[in-house]
Amino acid sequence: MSRSALVAALALLFAAQPASAGDRRWGGKLLLTNGVTSVEGAAGGGLATWAVIAGNETRDGVGGKVNATLVALPDFDLESFGAAIGVNDRLELSYTHQSFDTRAAGAALGLGRGFTFQQDIYGAKLRVIGDAVWDQDSWLPQIAVGVQHKRANRGAIIRAVGGRHDRGTDFYVAATKVLLSRSLVLNATVRATKANQFGLLGFGGDRHDHYRPQFEGSAGIMLSPRFVLGAEARTKPSNLNFACEQTAVDAFAAWALARNVSLTAAYVDLGDIATVRRQRGAFLSIQGSL
Repeated sequence: MSRSALVAALALLFAAQPASAGDRRWGGKLLLTNGVTSVEGAAGGGLATWAVIAGNETRDGVGGKVNATLVALPDFDLESFGAAIGVNDRLELSYTHQSFDTRAAGAALGLGRGFTFQQDIYGAKLRVIGDAVWDQDSWLPQIAVGVQHKRANRGAIIRAVGGRHDRGTDFYVAATKVLLSRSLVLNATVRATKANQFGLLGFGGDRHDHYRPQFEGSAGIMLSPRFVLGAEARTKPSNLNFACEQTAVDAFAAWALARNVSLTAAYVDLGDIATVRRQRGAFLSIQGSL
């Protein structure tokens, strides 16, 4: 399915679903407990993928989300848009398109000013046990397993800089817990990946070309039912000899403007990117959900 067809289908879903249909329920989750949108399109934080399922649906309904994200760095810009469908608060299917603009740095790297890398990400996530919100009498978190298949568009350049593949698949296990009595949101994710800079620079490299586990962690405090402050960290493999990667971190604020609209703003530090040092800037994302 094309990007435009997927987004159009989800828009029709949003427009067509009534407030209730028989014993089906549309909506019902507490504000922000379905997460926001991670950089790769799955429900989660800005950097980390969480175990929660996209959309406002409960176990008796179908929901979803659409989103647009901008990461503005000193020398690069990352733009993405995507959509996801959540089924019975059990299964999530997502799609995201990323565009990475090298701006003036592209000329310095020999690629040309404004040269762009693009990537399509197809994701699936399955909740296997637990409920992050409603199991308050248990310490068991909500646990989900997921997969993200990524296709980068600059295969020739990826191979020229030492990358082995322009397509790759990540696998992850995520655990998320909302502690309502303490107003805390906690998440830990382990991801098996070969991705270079989230996949934009391909997969595997002249230093390493095998799956290695990476960690994604998030912690947030709910200052009100509509406002969450938090921080995240995400490790990345460093597969390419020409450019080392560092752990990415952010500090974020998520605000539910309305039941169906949320805004996320963050300070993000992605470390060095393709030999260009200290890429620290702003993360902005808007999400509409049903």
